[in-house]
Amino acid sequence: MKFIGIVGSNADQSTNRTLLNYMQRHFSQAATIEICEIKDLPAFNEPDSKIAPREIQAIIDQIQAADGVIISTPEYDHSIPAALKSLIEWLSYTSEAFNNCPIMITGASHGTLGSSRAQNHLRQILDAPEVGARVLPSSEFLLGGSLRAFDDAGNLVDAAKIHELERDFTEYMTFAQDVNQLIAHSSQLHDKQAVWTEE
Repeated sequence: MKFIGIVGSNADQSTNRTLLNYMQRHFSQAATIEICEIKDLPAFNEPDSKIAPREIQAIIDQIQAADGVIISTPEYDHSIPAALKSLIEWLSYTSEAFNNCPIMITGASHGTLGSSRAQNHLRQILDAPEVGARVLPSSEFLLGGSLRAFDDAGNLVDAAKIHELERDFTEYMTFAQDVNQLIAHSSQLHDKQAVWTEE
């Protein structure tokens, strides 16, 4: 399976980037994770044309070619960073890239709560009708104290957190497969109904 890992921060140094890079290596035998950066994207400005800028269109193309998306977000003032919100606004305004897209949310923060409020807020945003994402339910990977969570090679050091991440990612792969099969089946039924209507 192929997934897009979106670094939910525009900071040059981010433990959420470190987390996604770790997942890319750790799960390389099970899936391909392509890392996507948002730090150089233009801010959303609601253009009349509804045409995505080149940088946004490149991300749309990546998402549409993947089996799902993993978003790793920090927590700023009890919410997600403005740069991540801006990306979601671009996607919902110019495309249906997140519509029915299976999404896994992870988060790393320097504090003890591991971006729990930001993750909850992100779920609400992704559930908006204009976005229409399918977010992995009943699963939160929260990495608190993230400045001390990795060794010098960028690997998680806590065995319990590694096990938790492995469990969540395995669940996500099954979820993504099920969602994609359901959407494909629904599309086939819609096509058949269209043929019956024409007949």
